Amino acid sequence: MNVKGSGEVASRIHIRDKYKGILFIILAGFFFSLMTFFVRLSGDLPTMQKAFFRNAVAAVVAVILLLQTEEKFKIKKTSWPGIAARSICGTIGLICNFYAVDKLNIADANILNKLSPFFAIIASYFVLKEKANKFEWGTVVLAFVGALFVVKPSFHMDFLYAMVGVAGGLGAGIAYTFVRKLGKQGERGPVIVMCFSVFSCIVTLPFIIFDHKPMTVMQIVYLICAGMAAAGGQFSITAAYKQAPAKEISVFDYSQVIFAALLGFIFLDQIPDVYSVIGYVIIIGSALAKWAYNLEQDKKSAA
Repeated sequence: MNVKGSGEVASRIHIRDKYKGILFIILAGFFFSLMTFFVRLSGDLPTMQKAFFRNAVAAVVAVILLLQTEEKFKIKKTSWPGIAARSICGTIGLICNFYAVDKLNIADANILNKLSPFFAIIASYFVLKEKANKFEWGTVVLAFVGALFVVKPSFHMDFLYAMVGVAGGLGAGIAYTFVRKLGKQGERGPVIVMCFSVFSCIVTLPFIIFDHKPMTVMQIVYLICAGMAAAGGQFSITAAYKQAPAKEISVFDYSQVIFAALLGFIFLDQIPDVYSVIGYVIIIGSALAKWAYNLEQDKKSAA
């Protein structure tokens, strides 16, 4: 095959992988919105207790999937540093996100968590050496301006809760960057999910032991549903970032905000205030601008 033919094949493979990544990331948005919805429905339980149940279910699902493979629980030696970083940052992001979900309306909590793709661009520069250009850095700045409308800086406790939500987005963004790195190293998705979930369970277990709150049957059901939805989201997001770079598909991660807003409006009577809506528009708009710019650059490079 000549060089031109090889290039065309590589381009088609890249496009195919990108569309797979888009599909997986929209699916992840749906699952994660369900997760936050069920977490909120579970009521007044300690954040660590909710986080433990969320990850326990995901860990069980991952273990079952790995038991059905030939390699079982084999982990590449080169993957351990990335798995450790993904697990630590992911756990911090998860706990912060759950805390924000308990304190804010779920649409606000989700949009702050969806700062993660912008944090992923920053983290990718250091972890993967994937350099963003001036336009992309500009969208990062614009996204954080939008976040200010959602956070609404003040001396009110809601500001503190919102900043915890921002911290959740930071943790998730760094974690997803390491998911991308692990995918490029050839590590299996179920292994990444299992290690993260088990690590999170270990971290939250002491809090469960010393600060356990009795649960009703419905609370248990809601948390199991949250865990199942989280498992679906975790496998989907892991598959997405293994298929394509964050800068190409991350905009579709904002589907989660739409799903969450609909769930909050229909079932929880939650209506975001005008400042939050402005923030949503700015953040999602900057993500759309970045995505459209990347598509245009791809067309120019392919020409």
